[in-house]
Amino acid sequence: MVTRGKAQTAEPAAVRAPTADELGAYLTDAAQRTALFFDALLDRGNAYREHLEQGTPPLLKFEHELVLDGRTLQRPCNYALLRIVPPDDLPVRAELRPLVVVDPRAGHGPGIGGFKNDSEVGVAMRAGHPVYFVTFRPQPEDGQTLFDVMHAEAEFLEAVIARHPQCKARPVVVANCQAGWAMMALDAARPELFGPLMVVGAPLSYWAGGSTLNPMRYAGAVLGGSWLASLTADLGADRFDGAHLVANFERLNPANTMWGRYYKLWSAVDTEASRFLEFERWWGGFFRMTGAEIEAIVEDLFVGNRLARGEVVDAGRRIDLRAITAPVVVFASHGDNITPVPQALNWIVDTWGDERAIAAAGRTIVYVLHESVGHLGIFVGGDVARREHDQLVNSLDVIESLPPGLYEMRLQAKDGADVQRWDSLEPGNYTVHYEHRTMQHILDLNPEGRDEEALFSTVAKVSECNARWYKAWLRPWVRALSGRAAADAIGRLHPLRLQRELLSDAAPAAPWIRSLAAQARSTRRAAPADNALFEVERRVDSALAASLERYREQRDAWTVAWVRQLYGAAGLGQWFKPDAADAEGAREQARVAIEQARAQELARIADGGFAEAVCRIVLAGMASVGAFERRSLRLARLLAQLPAEPGGSLPPGVNWARLLKQQARIAAVAPVEAINALHTMLPDASSRERALALAAAVMMIEPTLANPRSEIIELLMGMLGADPQRVIALARTLTGAVQTPAPGVRRSRRRTRAA
Repeated sequence: MVTRGKAQTAEPAAVRAPTADELGAYLTDAAQRTALFFDALLDRGNAYREHLEQGTPPLLKFEHELVLDGRTLQRPCNYALLRIVPPDDLPVRAELRPLVVVDPRAGHGPGIGGFKNDSEVGVAMRAGHPVYFVTFRPQPEDGQTLFDVMHAEAEFLEAVIARHPQCKARPVVVANCQAGWAMMALDAARPELFGPLMVVGAPLSYWAGGSTLNPMRYAGAVLGGSWLASLTADLGADRFDGAHLVANFERLNPANTMWGRYYKLWSAVDTEASRFLEFERWWGGFFRMTGAEIEAIVEDLFVGNRLARGEVVDAGRRIDLRAITAPVVVFASHGDNITPVPQALNWIVDTWGDERAIAAAGRTIVYVLHESVGHLGIFVGGDVARREHDQLVNSLDVIESLPPGLYEMRLQAKDGADVQRWDSLEPGNYTVHYEHRTMQHILDLNPEGRDEEALFSTVAKVSECNARWYKAWLRPWVRALSGRAAADAIGRLHPLRLQRELLSDAAPAAPWIRSLAAQARSTRRAAPADNALFEVERRVDSALAASLERYREQRDAWTVAWVRQLYGAAGLGQWFKPDAADAEGAREQARVAIEQARAQELARIADGGFAEAVCRIVLAGMASVGAFERRSLRLARLLAQLPAEPGGSLPPGVNWARLLKQQARIAAVAPVEAINALHTMLPDASSRERALALAAAVMMIEPTLANPRSEIIELLMGMLGADPQRVIALARTLTGAVQTPAPGVRRSRRRTRAA
């Protein structure tokens, strides 16, 4: 029987009363943990002070050397290019292309991409790539702009290319968070410098999202937009303190900032202290930007959303993300509240409008979605590095072999079951698939839709007015009253710096805390796990965390309601009309481009011969299941190595990867006509049977197409009048040759490791 009505909340079980022995053991354990907890905080403060005294070098786990200093360039900046020196047990493979990791400059110092072994740098080194790292110093050069940085990074890539003349492929670039949109802009401006570009947790479409997905975008609207960032930089004598950005990140999650991370340290201090200190060493590095840099970030990207809208201009040239030619891989997470999935992906909709336009232009875009990891976990999570980053780095050749189009990279268990959570399987127990996606797939990832983006168009217009008013009337007075020495002194009083300065060995109570901690270590007695008071401790933790979470929810709800009221149609939206949706313009642009491409391809739809026909059949087969499996793409490139088959031989010297891309563009805009043209491209029965057999042999590598009489082959055999028995027999013969590479052909490696 089902009872309807109010949901009943189960009462928590009563806590067992502790015995006298349990009480004594718990109090001893808690006192010792408290001493060790404060000892760890002293270590954090010492590490902070030591890092400052060293000049705040990058927190890289690996030995490195300077290749190019941005301060020496014609347009100087505080960036530099480092080469990661590989250890003896991880030799570089000369045939592999270099990989460049670019860290975010969003308040913290550099190093997150390589501050431990299981990281982006570590994964690339284990794969054998030459690895480079783009770092930056704590203080910018006077007058430095984002475009100065962009041109410096272009020179860094030129230097990397020059150092590896034996490698014809361009470098792979891994760009984290803020570096993601920076390198996307550079890739659009200088596409000849880039191989595949991996953007990780990068907010490329800042207006996108929802009221519960990312309340951070509403916070900038509460005080009127970008003028506050300009004021802060002017008060700092043309220096914007990164500690303000870090404080904004911390305010997003007060339950973790004010309680969770410290309780985690205190409750498991024996094992947690080293991890806490490792992370806090990076989190506590606060770097500065120039006023011009923070204004460009806030005005052009965060509030203005101009990169995704194609409105950023460098030296009179508009930066158009459609100009990127190499594959782009976007890694985002549903658990990320700083760069939620819509912010990471909606630029694809705004830039291209239609997935067919991506294929017609010969571009490849792949996105990867994690189910739960937070923003920082995308970069620093060990499990993420061992799974997602490892799979991405070791699949670069596959991604480059994909026919043009939009894909999602997904896992499938070897038993055929779909995998919703990447961390639910051990390495080696799954295969990687690239599934065709449409723009609607991306839009469906945001449950609130895109209606509210018009609100942020109004916010951007109000912000521009406020910024002009501030710069005309207040800025001259603020700058006249600000000095660098006073600004630095005020910066040292920032709460995030003070909490580290005051809890270090310089504190008067430090010797007493050290003594208590040493005594606790020498007499450490952890209470048994079944102690009744541990349950009390856990419930107090849950109650405090829940109360702080309720505060966050109420604060965010108030912020959203206030912004909607202020900037909506009944508020400032009456006078600052929002612009038309960018997606509409992109769809119209895509429609025109697709029509033009279709007209061009129809004029030469029957051009080509046997090899082109094989590619069309393979593409039709893959489209019928909606996905490419990684093995199929690698093995398809062995087609040119196949021995002569009965009845004829393959054309010599065929570049199958290039042909697949060419034919994919045709299939994107004229799929029916492309198949109908097979009659002309394959003029006799023998060539038709050989083409069908060869395509079937390749597709049979797919578990879903293991049967040579798959639906698409059956359809085409009937359409082309081929003999099914001869096609099947020849396909089975060729399948063995496809699965076994010819002598001298190296099979692509698949690296798997224990998590």
